[in-house]
Amino acid sequence: MKEKSTKGIWKVISASSMGTMIEWYDFYIFGSLAVVISTKFFPADNPTAAFLATLATFAVGFVVRPFGALFFGRLGDLIGRKYTFMVTLLLMGGATFLIGCIPSYETIGFLAPVLVLILRMLQGLALGGEYGGAATYVAEHAPVGQRGYWTSWIQTTATVGLFISLMVILATRNILTPEQFDEWGWRVPFWVSIIMVGVSYLIRKNMDESPVFAKAKSEGNTSTNPLKESFGNRYNLKFVLLALFGATMGQGVVWYTGQFYAMSFMKTVMSIDSSQVDTLLGIALVLGTPFFIVFGWLSDKIGRKYIMMGGMLLAILLYRPIYKQMYETTSVKNKTEIVANTKIVSELKENKKQTMDSIYTTNKEYTDGTTFLEVKTVSLEDGKAKIVDGKPKIETKTTININWDDKWALILLVFIQVLFVTMVYGPIAAFLVEMFPAKIRYTSMSLPYHVGNGIFGGLLPAISTYLVINGKDAGDAEFYLEGLWYPIIIASVCFVVGMIYIKNKDTKNTHI
Repeated sequence: MKEKSTKGIWKVISASSMGTMIEWYDFYIFGSLAVVISTKFFPADNPTAAFLATLATFAVGFVVRPFGALFFGRLGDLIGRKYTFMVTLLLMGGATFLIGCIPSYETIGFLAPVLVLILRMLQGLALGGEYGGAATYVAEHAPVGQRGYWTSWIQTTATVGLFISLMVILATRNILTPEQFDEWGWRVPFWVSIIMVGVSYLIRKNMDESPVFAKAKSEGNTSTNPLKESFGNRYNLKFVLLALFGATMGQGVVWYTGQFYAMSFMKTVMSIDSSQVDTLLGIALVLGTPFFIVFGWLSDKIGRKYIMMGGMLLAILLYRPIYKQMYETTSVKNKTEIVANTKIVSELKENKKQTMDSIYTTNKEYTDGTTFLEVKTVSLEDGKAKIVDGKPKIETKTTININWDDKWALILLVFIQVLFVTMVYGPIAAFLVEMFPAKIRYTSMSLPYHVGNGIFGGLLPAISTYLVINGKDAGDAEFYLEGLWYPIIIASVCFVVGMIYIKNKDTKNTHI
């Protein structure tokens, strides 16, 4: 009987995980390509502003996730888990595919960022309904005392989705020339998603409804108004707020710091070659992903609370030392330049606006194998540097290719951050499911999860990047660490609330 039950759960895990992984892939393609997208859908006059606008658009997808949680959570508690996350899968896949079809800013002007914004909002709404459904569906199939282990498989899907997005982008870059990728190849990862969505739809189509929900429905114990019962009931609302401020808020910022901010930091602040960042981040994710299962399993043995709080505390204490070490590891100020090999080339080149630019290219090599490329583009007007806001208009792009010793150092430092992620994220699905009754579970757990991850976590790349830029403009010697104050403060508040108010339940005797 036990063997049959396990087989049944693996079928549920496989179907749920594949769909959820694809939705995360769709959602994160945008973030993984943020640097490229900023040049396609936003005005190119100010690259920094364009990148911040891209991060803000990326963040919008997170901000609307709670609304998706409310809308689809209500549907899930009314009509069932299965059909609701079938709809979210198709909505996500369609929106992702269409982002890859939108003409650039140069072609259709401000309509381009507007369309991207709308589709990004649809992605956020879809993801807001997907996760709660998948986590609830798996948890309601899992045996008592093993909920942390089985739901932790769903927890791997966000990281696996990010990993696959990086690998698809890396493969596309390697197949195409840099010019082809920049012109149209960046759209390929968006188009690929439609195939994966189709396969996942066929798999999910044959799934059965959750036994817990089916039983509640047959007995007439489903909710007629999930929103009112979830948030209008003071007793249940207390647990919704505790889930948010004592768990998901801190979990959200740790998740996005350890994976997305780490990627953005290496590409934009450390100026490391984009393909190298994707590779080393991919390796760190592969090494770290099994620990979602480890900490999910461990939470069944010792409880969820102390594992999640431990992950937050380690992040709070170690983020600044980790990021300082990351920055110092690859900084060319700490390396010895081979001066004889330095090359500086200047040329005049016509730009897309059919005016002339003066381009200065500097190539440097260092004794440890690091290479440095700096391209300065000076916009010209009547043969002189164009003046904008009282300053010459100069765009500087730096690309650093690092050696394998530095790569492995960064892989280790990112891997440590991914471990923090697995500690806070591995047990949290089981933790949330166990907090709420079946008839309003989808709605009640989805909202705090998506506010914590969507708003507090999703805004992190934009806020932290803005803080770094401000610190740099202010002349702060350690400007690159300024962005870390946001996750440290949010995680600290969450840690205090969680330690005081969350109880460490006996998971072996917790029925749902």
